[in-house]
Amino acid sequence: MNIFSEFEDKINAYYKIISKQNNFPNDLDLSKCVIELPRDEAHGDLASNIALVLAKPLLKNPKEIAELFVTEIEKDESVISAKIAGPGFINIYLDQSRWGKEIADILSKGIEYGKNKLGVKQNINIEFVSANPTGPLHAAHARGAILGDVLANLMKFSGYNVTREYYINDAGSQIDTLSKSVFLRYCQSLGETSPTILEGLYPGDYLIEVGDYLASKFKNKLKHFSEDKVIKEIGPIVVDIMMDSIKKDLARLGVKMDVYSSEQELVTSGKVSSAIKKLQEDGLIYHGIPEQPKGHVDGDWEPREQLLFRSKDFGDDVDRPLQKSDNSWTYFASDVAYHYDKLQRTNGKLIDVLGADHSGYVKRMTAAVQAMSGKDEMLEVKQCGLVTLLDRGQPVKMSKRAGTFVTLSDVIDAVGSDVIRFMMLTRRNDQPLEFDYAKVTEKSRENPVFYIQYAHARARSVLRQNKKPLGKANLSLLTNIYEIRLIKHLASWPKYIEAAVKQYEPHRIAFYLMDLAGTFHALWNAGRDNPELKFIHEIDDELTLSRMHLVEATATVTKIGLNLLSINALEEM
Repeated sequence: MNIFSEFEDKINAYYKIISKQNNFPNDLDLSKCVIELPRDEAHGDLASNIALVLAKPLLKNPKEIAELFVTEIEKDESVISAKIAGPGFINIYLDQSRWGKEIADILSKGIEYGKNKLGVKQNINIEFVSANPTGPLHAAHARGAILGDVLANLMKFSGYNVTREYYINDAGSQIDTLSKSVFLRYCQSLGETSPTILEGLYPGDYLIEVGDYLASKFKNKLKHFSEDKVIKEIGPIVVDIMMDSIKKDLARLGVKMDVYSSEQELVTSGKVSSAIKKLQEDGLIYHGIPEQPKGHVDGDWEPREQLLFRSKDFGDDVDRPLQKSDNSWTYFASDVAYHYDKLQRTNGKLIDVLGADHSGYVKRMTAAVQAMSGKDEMLEVKQCGLVTLLDRGQPVKMSKRAGTFVTLSDVIDAVGSDVIRFMMLTRRNDQPLEFDYAKVTEKSRENPVFYIQYAHARARSVLRQNKKPLGKANLSLLTNIYEIRLIKHLASWPKYIEAAVKQYEPHRIAFYLMDLAGTFHALWNAGRDNPELKFIHEIDDELTLSRMHLVEATATVTKIGLNLLSINALEEM
C-alpha cells in the first residue's frame, strides 16, 4: 500500500480510538483529511490536516484535537515523532529506513503503479478538436487535441470507460463556402477560370489538390452545376476529403478518435427536433423577444419574437434563441441536440475541450446539459489558451500550404510529435502558451522533453552497466537525503494521478515528470561529487543492489508518465 493511503487509513483508525475515549461522534466525514508531503522537508516527512478538518464539527480548538492525534501517531513504530505546527497541522517525522518500502511497492506493481478506481463503472465522453472541416488542422488545434487525448488516457488509467469523440461541423454556411471554394478550384483545374479567389471564399492552396482531384474524377461533369447543386453534390465529397486529411494529422500526433459525429446527420435525422421537444415537455421553452445582444446598438438590431430556451434558470446570462427567422435551427439548437445525443449514448458525464474563442459557449451549454440531464455538473468544459509559434523568439505566422496559418503538419515536420505533445502541457490549459521551435529542440535542461527522456535513458543505462539481476534487496539502506527525496517523489505519483483526474488537469503530469527528472539528475550529480553516493558502489554490493531497485523504480514511474502522455520513453540517447 502507498504510504499516503496507509497513513490516511491510520488516521481514520486513530479517530475511532480518540472518539471513543472522548465521546466524540464516530460517524464524522473524514474524506477531506489528507496526508501529504510538507512543502519544507525540515517540517517532517508527512503532514496531516485532520485537526483542522475536525475543529468545526467537534467545536474544539484544532491544536487541542491535534494533541490527541499526536499521542496515537507516536505509537507507530515507523514514526520518530509528531509535532503540531501553525494553526493545527500535524507534521510526522519517520524513521528514514521506512521509505524503502515504497520502492518495493512500485516494483511489485510495475507499469500498473498509480492506477486507481476513481472511475470504476462510470462512463465519460470527451469531445475534443472538432475543428470545422474547411481546412487542415492548425498548430493551435494541437493543444486541444493533446489535452483531450491525455485526459482520456488518465481517465482510462483511473478506471473510467472513456469515449474520445470528434464532432464534425458539416452543416451550415461554412460548408456552403467550402463547396463554392472547391468548385472554383475545380474550374481552375479544368482551365475554365482565372486563379483569382473571389472575396468570401477560402484562399488556401490546400484546396488546389482537392479541385484537381474532382477534375480527374469527374472531368467536365460538374462544371455546369448550379450553386445549389454544387453545395448539395460537392459538399459531402469535400468534407470527406478534408476529414481524411484531419484524421491523418491526428494520427501523426498520436491521437485516435473512437467516434466521429456528424452535425448534418444530426439535423437530417430529426434529432434536433427531438431534443427541442424534450425541453418543451419540461416547460423550458417559450416564445419571447430575446435581450439585445452585447455590441449591437439601436438600429443595428431588430427585436422580434423567437423560440427561446430558459437558460437563465440554469445560470446563463440570457435566454437563448433556438430558431432563426426562416424557422431553421440556430447553431445553439444543433449544439443542444448534439449534447442530448451524447448524454443518451454515454449515460455519464461529458467533457468538452474548446478553443480560446469559445468563452461565450460555456454558460449556455452548461445550462442546456443541466436542463436535459436534470443533474448539476454533468458537463465539464476545458478551454485552451492561445498558442504563439516562435522561432528564436520571432513569430511564425503562416504556412505556404494554408496561406493564413501554420498547419499542424508543418509543426510535426519541424519538431516531431513527442515535443509537441509535451510542450502543449507545460502550461495550464487556460493560459497562453509560447512554442519556440529553437528552444523545444535544444538538447539541454532548458528543453523539458529532452530532460525527461534523458532521465529515463540514463536510468536504463545505469541498469545495463550493473549487469547483475535485481534480486531481493535491503531497501532500508536507502537513507541518504538525495535518495529519500527521490523516493518521496516516486511515492507521490498516485496522488498526482488522482489530482490530475479529479481536476481534469493533465498538465500536472508534465509538471510531475519535470520535477522527477530534476530529482533523479540531482542524485546522479551528487554521485559525481561524492563517490559514496554513486549508484554502483565500488565495494558495497548490497548497497548497489538497493540503489539499482531505486533506479528501476525511477525508470518505471517515468515510463508510466510518458506513456500516459503518449510520448516515447527512450532506452538510450
